[in-house]
Amino acid sequence: MFVKVCGLKTAADIDAAVAAGADAVGLVISGTSVRGLGRDRAARLAAHVPAGVLSVLVVNDTPAAEAARIAGELGFGALQLHGTAYREEDFAAAAGIFPRLWRATSLSDRPDTRVGAYGEEVLLLDSPRAGSGEPWDLSLLEGARPEGPWLLAGGLAPHNVGEAIGRARPWGVDVSSGVESAPGVKDHDLIHTFVTAAKRAAPHAA
Repeated sequence: MFVKVCGLKTAADIDAAVAAGADAVGLVISGTSVRGLGRDRAARLAAHVPAGVLSVLVVNDTPAAEAARIAGELGFGALQLHGTAYREEDFAAAAGIFPRLWRATSLSDRPDTRVGAYGEEVLLLDSPRAGSGEPWDLSLLEGARPEGPWLLAGGLAPHNVGEAIGRARPWGVDVSSGVESAPGVKDHDLIHTFVTAAKRAAPHAA
């Protein structure tokens, strides 16, 4: 089970995620998110991510081509374009600059749920309000469950991630607010508990 811990803001957050066994960490550059980082801080944190753990730049309000340039310049391993503002042509523009793209969307937006439909290598399905921590109706996946590398996100926390994995059978999971003590403040114990629960649940998702 691939596990990404997103919205990290400090080197200590990254260390906690890595120690817990996370496969990827997400750093957000955004002018609207409580988890948003400036470019300089994002660069320092990206450099702190150890080899073997994927660093993912997450954007929701940056033009795709500009985000692709930033991801390459700052040394990120992947770029996540989050939200329906990014269309297929945006992914095409970004791919010409930075090839490792993730697409994040919500089923409420009636997206194409084929992994790779926009040229992305990973698809992430989130709640309608990204970053809100609100769970969503997993029954909506019936008939729309992706095949291939896709992440389940939205409303996940240590107490429910195992059940969600069993129901949705994703390739991986993504968490942000579900491991926080306050908006934008990561709880390192919750990170450890979440990653452990997700990894233990993986056999039941087969």
